[in-house]
Amino acid sequence: MAVVTMRQLLESGVHFGHQTRRWNPKMKRFILTDRNGIYIIDLQQSLAYIDRSYAFIKDTVAKGGTIMFIGTKKQAQESIAEQATRVGMPYVNQRWLGGMLTNFSTVSQRISRLKELDDVDFETVAGSGRTKKELLQMKREHVKLDKTLGGIRDMTRTPSAVWIVDTNKEHLAVEEARKLRIPIIAILDSNCDPDLVDFPIPGNDDAIRAVGLLTRVVADAVAEGLIARSGGSSSSSAPAAQEPLAEWERELLEGDAEKVAVEATGGDAATDAPASEATGASSEGTEAAATSEAPAEAAPVSDAPAEA
Repeated sequence: MAVVTMRQLLESGVHFGHQTRRWNPKMKRFILTDRNGIYIIDLQQSLAYIDRSYAFIKDTVAKGGTIMFIGTKKQAQESIAEQATRVGMPYVNQRWLGGMLTNFSTVSQRISRLKELDDVDFETVAGSGRTKKELLQMKREHVKLDKTLGGIRDMTRTPSAVWIVDTNKEHLAVEEARKLRIPIIAILDSNCDPDLVDFPIPGNDDAIRAVGLLTRVVADAVAEGLIARSGGSSSSSAPAAQEPLAEWERELLEGDAEKVAVEATGGDAATDAPASEATGASSEGTEAAATSEAPAEAAPVSDAPAEA
């Protein structure tokens, strides 16, 4: 099943590129045509690349990896923060500080400082051992650090891969990721360089809806990877031992099994009964079978968050 449909891509405007005078010739193979001076991106290729990126992200997270979400342009800030927070992944949506990847040891020191300031009560002067001016300065420092590092406060090491919106604007992040050989998944507009990206997704990186849709797809892949990671150890065990099968469901299944056994024992008597009674018995058996199947169908509901 496709993770996203052609209709969704069209409605979000993923197929719109830049003006024909603003393009990178390396993107020619991803461009379908041009209309009114604007390039139209081939969404058939976009769908294929989305599936490829989705599988890579899911597999990476399932093996214990993390995906950093990066997008500091205005159109991407909200969706980057929202989707990364939804799946518990680090993100940068305000300003990329040089060395966030290549000099992470120094950045981690600033993260430690941010966590120290989290515990400070800036409104209470009495008993704090600090003056009102000192608390005001610390509050300003906290606001500044939280704005730039708040999205990576729980990151303890460099990510396994990065999701980038607009590789031209985030060129510093691209350079650092390539230097550390960190795989890059990114939206490629008609003015981008595909050679810099490991898992490209041809599409519009300027429209809010397009960026939001593709970022949500990436987050969904992360969510599926997290589910696979948590359920990997129990995947080989019996279904009865899995968490989705509740106690009341097992009791109901056992009760239905006993009921079916009792009905089977009286099967000889049923053959001598009138046709109308036999028809009624078969309908009751059908209802019992439907009842016994209901809990089994309800069990996979726990996987529903992966589609949220």
